[in-house]
Amino acid sequence: MDKLVLIDGNSIVNRAFYGIMSTKALMSADGIYTNGIYGFLAIYFKIIEDIKPEYVAIAFDLKAPTKRHLMYKEYKGTRKGMPEELAEQMPVLKNVLRAMNTAIIEQEGYEADDILGTLAKLGKSKGLDVTILTGDRDAFQLIEENIKVRIPRTKMGKTEEEDYTREKIIKEYGIEPIKLIEVKGLMGDASDNIPGVPGIGEKTAISLIQEYGTIENLYNKIEKNEDDLKGKLREKIASNKELAELSKTLGTIDTHAPILNDLSLIKIKEWDRQAVYDIFKNLKFNKYIDRFNLRRRCLCKGKSFLSI
Repeated sequence: MDKLVLIDGNSIVNRAFYGIMSTKALMSADGIYTNGIYGFLAIYFKIIEDIKPEYVAIAFDLKAPTKRHLMYKEYKGTRKGMPEELAEQMPVLKNVLRAMNTAIIEQEGYEADDILGTLAKLGKSKGLDVTILTGDRDAFQLIEENIKVRIPRTKMGKTEEEDYTREKIIKEYGIEPIKLIEVKGLMGDASDNIPGVPGIGEKTAISLIQEYGTIENLYNKIEKNEDDLKGKLREKIASNKELAELSKTLGTIDTHAPILNDLSLIKIKEWDRQAVYDIFKNLKFNKYIDRFNLRRRCLCKGKSFLSI
């Protein structure tokens, strides 16, 4: 079975940026910090070597408001802006990826999650085994047979990964991955400023979805007095139906974003080795130059960096 790797660009570069100290030792020849780029590439190269996919794409967020912002102006309103030391690295990182002929996908009005979700479902429909690399557990809702999520984490100063499959989600949460959308609708998400039902935490939200299945069914039962909720819990839920429904909508990844539907456009291609060498030289990435033997200016046609 051919394999597709999808990468949450913003999530991984943020993890890399904060995981590696910003020191002058990690600066380009023209004075730009490179810790985010260097760490991102380390994680990228590792998953490519581990999985050896035939297809790969990296999704990034754009600054333009998304449909969620238009629906709820407070969406992600508590988040701080990207640090300047990281912001200046983003165009350089994208130049590196373009030189490596790695597909970068962005779509105004949609988040990286929507792009990842759309491509994951497309990949599965085409018979591919899909791995989504992200630090965002929101992606768990996308998990199903042949779609898994890999979460990188730093342990003892080293980056490790943990794969989440359908079986692992069921074991950990007691529900199907898709039901995590319902859980978020009830509990909300402070990091995205999704309100949820006030006073409902993860444990309660999970138990409610285990019992009632969906937010819609929960409220149907309440309206018909067929529920077994009592006291303040019932009052909280009953009086916040609109917030629960809004939160579920905000937390649902769109798997039908208007992006490419031709997987040949994200097939792994040979690097432009000269361009990669020039960029790595400016970034002082000598370790990567040596690792991929980029000081050789020629490479036999038909070989990719994976075969070096």
